[in-house]
Amino acid sequence: MEGPLARLLQHVLPGARLRAARPLAGGVSAEVTALEVVHPDGRAETLVLRRHGAADLARDPDIAAHEFRLLQLLQAAGVPAPLPLYLDESGTILPTPFLLQSFVDGDTEDVPADLDDHMRQLAGALAAIHRVPASEVPFLPLQEEQAAALIAQPRPELDESLAESRLRTALAASWPPPRRNPPVLLHGDVWPGNLLWRGGRLQAMVDWEDAAIGDPLADLANARLELFIALGENAMAALTRHYLAISAIDTAALPLWDLWAALRPIAGLPGWGLEPEVEHRLRERHRAFTARALAAEASPTSGPAAAAPARL
Repeated sequence: MEGPLARLLQHVLPGARLRAARPLAGGVSAEVTALEVVHPDGRAETLVLRRHGAADLARDPDIAAHEFRLLQLLQAAGVPAPLPLYLDESGTILPTPFLLQSFVDGDTEDVPADLDDHMRQLAGALAAIHRVPASEVPFLPLQEEQAAALIAQPRPELDESLAESRLRTALAASWPPPRRNPPVLLHGDVWPGNLLWRGGRLQAMVDWEDAAIGDPLADLANARLELFIALGENAMAALTRHYLAISAIDTAALPLWDLWAALRPIAGLPGWGLEPEVEHRLRERHRAFTARALAAEASPTSGPAAAAPARL
């Protein structure tokens, strides 16, 4: 691959030299490569090459262009995200479409030094994403339709250790949720592994392949589940509190979206290859999150704070 990558670089940045290339983790189906580049003036820079796989291209032949446009919109909206640099759909440089983007120097953090400040920053980034209206991203799928397909999808063997049948029954009885918030851009997969930090500051939210259009509660619910599992109840409560303080949204349907978020990972969990103790902790916290959401959905209170963090 060294030859094609070097030729790509000469096409995009004439005179630049490829010093090294290394694979990066970049989502489920994209091939992501870090390119260490030396410019003619001696300046070193790392770029990121993203190439989508066959499944993504079959689902959306224009996915590279759509991701490039999405990253442009995120920059304009002030969302911490990689900077899009170059798009090619010609098939003459590489056989499939690709995009180049900036490399974000950051790490995921298992235990933040200042949990509340981290959740405040994440809430701000999430709110910035949700300020992008659906009309700006008409090429993205509708989250509610994807959720409906997941809820209706039959599974030969339900995971009752995670209350899957109760989740499906509760969701089927109330889906779709009330549409009380305007549809907006969603990240689609907010979890600690998609957040890059440096020096206590959020550098970027990455892996936008699950971006969609929908109720902002969908992103909030998924983030709540992931944070509850990874960092505990305080992280979930802090994110919810900070987000609701800066986002004027109706939260009545949050318990239902929490249930949907809890259903999402169940089918894929056996294939994640987790260490036994890690999987045990994940399942324990998943059950606790699900129990809270089921209780909140079964006995909602009135008013816009029906799903305030004190109850969930």
